[in-house]
Amino acid sequence: MNSDKANHARDRELGMRRAITRRDFLDGIAVGAGGALASVWLPGLTFAAESAHFAQDAPGYNPPALTGMRGSHPGAFEVAHALRDGNFWETAGKPIDTHETYDLIVVGAGMSGLAAAYFYRKQAGPSARILILDNHDDFGGHAKRNEFRPGGRLLLANGGTVAIESPFPYSKEARGLLTELGIDPPALEKKCMDRDVYRGLESSYFFDKETFGVDRLVAGFPGGSYGLQAAEGKKAWPEFLAKTPFSAAIQRDIARIQEEKVDYMPGVPQAEKKARLCHMSYKDFLLNVAKAHPDVIPFYQTRTHGLYGIGIDAVPALDCWAVNFPGFQGLDLDRVPSQGLTFTALGEVTPQERYHFHFPDGNASIARMLVRSLILSSVPGNTAEDIITAKVDYSRLDGNGSPVRMRLSSTAVGVRHVGDPASAKEVEVTYARENKAYTVRGKGVVLACWNMVIPYLCEELSAKQKTALRYGVKVPLVYTVIAIKNWTSFHKLGIRGASCPGMYHSSVNLDQPVNIGDYKCSHLPDEPILVRMLRTPCQPGLSARDQQRAGHYELLATPFETLERNIRDQLARVLGGGGFDPARDIEAITVNRWPHGYAYEYNPLWDPDWPQGQRPCDIARQRLGRITIANSDAAAAAYTDQAIDQGYRAVQELLSLS
Repeated sequence: MNSDKANHARDRELGMRRAITRRDFLDGIAVGAGGALASVWLPGLTFAAESAHFAQDAPGYNPPALTGMRGSHPGAFEVAHALRDGNFWETAGKPIDTHETYDLIVVGAGMSGLAAAYFYRKQAGPSARILILDNHDDFGGHAKRNEFRPGGRLLLANGGTVAIESPFPYSKEARGLLTELGIDPPALEKKCMDRDVYRGLESSYFFDKETFGVDRLVAGFPGGSYGLQAAEGKKAWPEFLAKTPFSAAIQRDIARIQEEKVDYMPGVPQAEKKARLCHMSYKDFLLNVAKAHPDVIPFYQTRTHGLYGIGIDAVPALDCWAVNFPGFQGLDLDRVPSQGLTFTALGEVTPQERYHFHFPDGNASIARMLVRSLILSSVPGNTAEDIITAKVDYSRLDGNGSPVRMRLSSTAVGVRHVGDPASAKEVEVTYARENKAYTVRGKGVVLACWNMVIPYLCEELSAKQKTALRYGVKVPLVYTVIAIKNWTSFHKLGIRGASCPGMYHSSVNLDQPVNIGDYKCSHLPDEPILVRMLRTPCQPGLSARDQQRAGHYELLATPFETLERNIRDQLARVLGGGGFDPARDIEAITVNRWPHGYAYEYNPLWDPDWPQGQRPCDIARQRLGRITIANSDAAAAAYTDQAIDQGYRAVQELLSLS
């Protein structure tokens, strides 16, 4: 059989030609592949809905129900790319003046933008006129919601940010916002997190033949999903490793790293140990300090993907010590905050309240609650529990009678003061929407988009500030969600998920069980469920920022078909021993693609130790006249509370001008 025939045969086995649920059309309005719900700046493309002027006003509009390519979906980025490449204005034509004026214009409907609107309205009063613009077809930014209905049952997943937790205690303002919305994470954890659904199922490791020489699933991974030193179980590592494809010598090396208390820096003072670990990668620590065999590295390489979006070759060893990775137990380091830890790692050694609650759709519920508080008629209900199944009426987001209005699929392309920035009383914002450009004016503007695009929007900024805005490179990642008919294959294999370091996605896991309000998770193996997969397209061997850049290009160049084929192949290989058939058991696939995902976090392996107040994020977020900047980039930390705090700061800067 030639290779083409073999590939076609494999595609049939995987179900590549099978019709699965594809919500690329909503009530006759095309979306997904460059359709009219997306703000695509392409000649000849026209709006297809006759029942409404703009897509979000059309009956039945509900972006969370879409499958296929989501996240940075087709239509969300083309205008920005045209602006970056310098050819947007060649086809844009003269902007249409809407003659609208607002007290505040917010560019970006992510967590920072929504929080900024919330704080501004709270302080300026309910009559304050606010306009929120966003380039996506839904609000929330990375707090994205995925909806599935396998067998008619509603199942939810986060398409982006999931956790409310932060490395540090919430600020008074961020905690206050959650409280005012009715969100009490510790209480919700006790009430809603179901700890019994997967009882008896274990973490596992899948060794793929391309990396390890053989396809083999080994259950009973000691220490939980990451194999941390502080193991949740007491299974011995030799017992687990004996089932793996590793040679006896490699097994001994891994067992030593995991279990033995060895001081690999004898006689070195603790402060010096930490300083050395700060400036070497975890990979270098394992190879050069712990003297592990190079064949050990593939076993650990992707352990840091979930936290940093890069592998152990680009993450400081000190960070890995802080988050309880193995190999450091004999160094006798005290868990005291010290210089050289990244933002995330520093929080791991900072005492605070610990909880592990998340909404079924992640922080999309927080975004939905913020929208409900801003535009009262848009979302029914009033609690953190009823928001889960509440239906958003998108047609009310831009209603004439509302003091707060939101326009989706509207990409800002220009922001400038009307007059000298030092004395101007208004700012003009130009945005592109469905092949036309429009202008609006506001007394103040919060740029709650990501830093890299701001220099292209606001030419008035200084060269120094533009350089600082371009410094951080966002983390590219893919959150894939698959609706399957049942999870009997997981049950038969005795696993709740698998780490897959050599495969296209580095992990496969059953969705975390949460019961809240009228929403109930899957409880029995014969019920439909969602499966989560993570991909971080980093390029080992490069600096962190160069790895992110390479990942950006890869994700934007990868068609959905390639992603789907890899998803089906990986699930078939990992779960095949439990009877899983991708052609039969997959109901729907949503790929949440984020080429520009989470905020870049400063890393001592690659970034200097800047003086206080001189980090790129400090310079980048400086106010210019009536233009302020608020996003997670402004904190150099991809956490919900940091995004909220930046929204609060930006609003205070504007209100101080009144």
